[in-house]
Amino acid sequence: MKPYFAHETSVIDHDCTIGEGTNIWHFSHIMSNCVLGKNCNLGQNVVISPEVILGNNVKVQNNVSVYTGVICEDDVFLGPSMVFTNIINPRSAIKRKDQYKKTYVKKGASIGANATIICGINIGEYALIGAGSVVVKDVLPYALVVGNPSRQIGWISEYGHRLNFNELGFAFCSESKEEYQLKANRVQKVDSA
Repeated sequence: MKPYFAHETSVIDHDCTIGEGTNIWHFSHIMSNCVLGKNCNLGQNVVISPEVILGNNVKVQNNVSVYTGVICEDDVFLGPSMVFTNIINPRSAIKRKDQYKKTYVKKGASIGANATIICGINIGEYALIGAGSVVVKDVLPYALVVGNPSRQIGWISEYGHRLNFNELGFAFCSESKEEYQLKANRVQKVDSA
């Protein structure tokens, strides 16, 4: 018995690594030489291209294609119909597979529905990309970005709530009881121990 679930309409190519507890739903295609961590959930009509790496507990919603060059760390959320790219200057008549750019989505980041992520960038830990955004440059950890092209409009907690920093550079997330500090345009969680 397989340690993961794959719907009978899904296609899984050879040489894939799929972690225990992962679910692969209707009409999805998992291509060769990719790595899916434990407890991932891939919705309907998802394509995972060769050599993609998904960490543990990654949620990929319906109609998402994760192209070669994308690496998602643990606890990443990819919203419905969001889009990754892997070539800066695509042309149908010119093969550029040797020019794929790496895109890194760091631990706990969330990308909203219908967002587009231009290749070759880093999305920081726990960042939140608003629905429909077009991300063309690196996103800082804990940043909240929206729009086309995307721009940062604030900061977000690991729990997913907007952070409002006081004049001393501290913010408190009432839901998770976590404190954060903003210093030199970087957010870090304050150790409560």
